[in-house]
Amino acid sequence: MGREFTPFEVGERFRIVPCGTAPRGDARIDLVMAAGAFGSGEHETTASCLRLLETLPEVSGAEVLDLGSGTGILALAALKLGARSALCVDTDPAAVRTAQLNCELNGVSSQVEHFCGTVDQLAADSFDLILANLWGDVLLAAADVLVSKSRPTAPLLLSGILHEDNFDVCRRYEKLGCTVASNRMLEEFTTVLLRRGLSS
Repeated sequence: MGREFTPFEVGERFRIVPCGTAPRGDARIDLVMAAGAFGSGEHETTASCLRLLETLPEVSGAEVLDLGSGTGILALAALKLGARSALCVDTDPAAVRTAQLNCELNGVSSQVEHFCGTVDQLAADSFDLILANLWGDVLLAAADVLVSKSRPTAPLLLSGILHEDNFDVCRRYEKLGCTVASNRMLEEFTTVLLRRGLSS
């Protein structure tokens, strides 16, 4: 049975709400999330991604890859900020079903594709924005593929990185031609915003 939660705000623009919550009619963007085992956005890594995502002008009109999508909350947020489309990728079939449900609840199903598997199994598409809230070792293993799937100057928003893994992750992506635009230290984890192909 899914864990219930009460509405809460994240950053300057988002509010996370459970199913059946009446709109408040203010300037915040409601992200409707089904209660479930994959969380509703309270975790510091997810909240950090949402706060950075709302500051990125590149989101508008973007084709987005959300790797390790879980509930799909980051892809949903990007779409609500004006992204054109999103591909949600997760290895857990239950997570994929949760993301599909949340897309339905937020009325964006027609803009989202879902894939159960790993990023190296994807077709040779490229994206304007990469979102990946995953463990540092997974981000290291996926680095070559993620950078190859990002278009020139595309932002790569990575999170879920433990403090002790931050240096290795940043260095790996820098060697692949990315520049660190932001490196946020949270209580236990870090969130890194990189851009491909921009010299420091």
